[in-house]
Amino acid sequence: MSALQPTKRFSDRVADYVRYRPDYPVSLLEYLINTYGFHPQQVVSDIGMGTGLLTQLLLKHGNQVYGVEPNADMRAAAEGYLQTYPNFESIDGQAEATTLETASMDWIFAGQAFHWFERQATRREFSRILKPDGRIALIWNQRLMSDPFQSAYEQFLATYAPDYALVQQRRPRTAALAEFFAPATMETASFDHHQVFDFDGLKGRLLSCSYAPTQESANFTEMMEQLRSLFNHYSHQNQLFFRYTTRLYYAQPIT
Repeated sequence: MSALQPTKRFSDRVADYVRYRPDYPVSLLEYLINTYGFHPQQVVSDIGMGTGLLTQLLLKHGNQVYGVEPNADMRAAAEGYLQTYPNFESIDGQAEATTLETASMDWIFAGQAFHWFERQATRREFSRILKPDGRIALIWNQRLMSDPFQSAYEQFLATYAPDYALVQQRRPRTAALAEFFAPATMETASFDHHQVFDFDGLKGRLLSCSYAPTQESANFTEMMEQLRSLFNHYSHQNQLFFRYTTRLYYAQPIT
């Protein structure tokens, strides 16, 4: 776990992360509003905000958002990206020690980040900062494995990205997430989402991932050649649809 250095491993990938990582679908926000009464007057935190992709969706909704991010480079990117939002505050902290005030948050969000957290310490910290009726929403954009390109891309990652399996091992199973929320009952929902890439976009999407080999790697040239082959096979008119299922795991825990 320590070898993966979760608070540092994205530092050399910030530019690609900003340009090529997916945001989150508006249908997710609409679901939170219609199903759980999420409204702009609620104070929220985005834990592990990265470069601010989920944060922006919450800011556009009108919420006061505290973005907590331990990686200085990612945090700086978010601060630049979100500087026009007066309802945004950037926090140098982490899931296990946010520095947020006790019982101050109506909602806690984590987008594409919870698998990097130490769960027991995070559970204690979330319980501390949540208001008595507070809510938690954990969100991932997961590649749609039934899509033919994604199936081939999965094999590509297994072949060329040795760290991919290590990162995947950290992804919590549904049962582990339910255990994190217990004794509250976890609820789930899924939403369609996608990006459209030319080859440079697909390359940037790959290199934004913490497990992707860098240009200094011995297999980089071969990996790029194979990526080009995948793009040529699955793209249409120089466009490739990169499809996701956005998954929401929600609970209103007893604090």
